[in-house]
Amino acid sequence: MRSSLLSAVVVSTDDTEIAEIARRAGAQVPFMRPPELAQDQTPGLDPVLHAFEQLPQYDSVLLLQPTSPMRTTQDIDGCLNLVSEKKYPSVVSVTEADTHPYWAYRLNADETMVRFVDAAPIARRQDLPSAFALNGAMYFARADWLRSNDSLVGAETVAYVMSKENSVDLDTPLDWKFAELLLKESL
Repeated sequence: MRSSLLSAVVVSTDDTEIAEIARRAGAQVPFMRPPELAQDQTPGLDPVLHAFEQLPQYDSVLLLQPTSPMRTTQDIDGCLNLVSEKKYPSVVSVTEADTHPYWAYRLNADETMVRFVDAAPIARRQDLPSAFALNGAMYFARADWLRSNDSLVGAETVAYVMSKENSVDLDTPLDWKFAELLLKESL
């Protein structure tokens, strides 16, 4: 991945082995992440704000989560070009939703189903409005906007749409198998 639009690639980690691998790959690791910011329950925003504290010379961030291995240089450049052309303070990557919210339900304590979206039922897929979901691949934000919104996504956030293939997010063993299949097919 060699985007010409990034001024630096900085890795935030609490793991010395990952830090060394990142350095060998050409990334900067100017600080180690504190253990309290590397827990499973740590909100995603906290390590980003910590990085801005450590690196005040930067005024924006493009968070590239390692669980999105199929994201391409073209995706990164497309996102950053969108930021550059329109001066958006926040852009996140999305992909078409696997399950349309009009067809999603939550379960009550007695297992009865309640629609997530309070709208008239739509029976045909072709009649549904477009729906997109965060894919976790890219989050861009200006530092000032991020601090004032205290979130990676807000009312001014604009979507950068990615393909399903490039949006694979490694959260489960099935996701991993799917990514391996896509990689084998691309060789």
